[in-house]
Amino acid sequence: MSSHRQSKKRRYLTWAVAGTAVVAAAGIAAQTSMAATTWPAQKTYTGRAFDTCAAPSLAAMKAWHGGLYGAAAVYVGGKNRGCAQPNLTASWVKSVSTVGWKLIPIYVGAQPPCQSGSSPEKLTATTAASLGASDAADAVTKASALGMKAGSPIYLDMEAYDTTNTSCNNAVLTYVRAFTKTLRAKTYRAGYYGFAGSSAKAIATATDRTDLPGNLWYALWDKQNTTTADWPWGATQYTGHSRGHQYLVNSKETRNGYTITVDRDAWDAPVAITG
Repeated sequence: MSSHRQSKKRRYLTWAVAGTAVVAAAGIAAQTSMAATTWPAQKTYTGRAFDTCAAPSLAAMKAWHGGLYGAAAVYVGGKNRGCAQPNLTASWVKSVSTVGWKLIPIYVGAQPPCQSGSSPEKLTATTAASLGASDAADAVTKASALGMKAGSPIYLDMEAYDTTNTSCNNAVLTYVRAFTKTLRAKTYRAGYYGFAGSSAKAIATATDRTDLPGNLWYALWDKQNTTTADWPWGATQYTGHSRGHQYLVNSKETRNGYTITVDRDAWDAPVAITG
């Protein structure tokens, strides 16, 4: 996201290639393979959120609370995670949650074989299913250790790639399905971050909907704080509090003496259960 895994320039190159908190059960209908388990009620946040590469200090989070944003996305793990996370601990999660922040867990898993650039972990057609399962298991371990309980969502970060490359796209879908299925087996909700012109589009337009994530966070940098007016796909898709929209990136903002460069998000989707 913005400079989180790639430079700003590189993000735009790959781009070319291609509030109130409520507790609700909404969005579950969009997710399959859940009937056999009793699920905790979904915790939903509707309003502005931000994401930034490294979780800010507790002091910064306290200073920023009560302003423009009510939720913050945090990178809980993944071999392709771009920043060290010295602040992101179970104690930090508990403290910022007590302050009133809602948290959005992101996991930067394996990236597509046809994606330009290098990544510490890339999937292949052969490894897609096994990597999807093992990465999801790791994501749950990491989120749980931070105090993000069962019923929480974990959003899989998939950067831009050439979705017209059929073999590559099929491998990505295999990986995503394995990731989603494993999350659900462990009673965590499946979410997905991707680009409206490529990686998110691949999920939203897939003909076979089996084991695809029930929550979609799309990057469309149009500066519109909405999850509806610019929604790129069918109006009946991802309804019921299941959408996030990254609408502005690399915004350097100062609040109460603390400056953070963030990406802005319009949010109407699940957030972590930490209480």
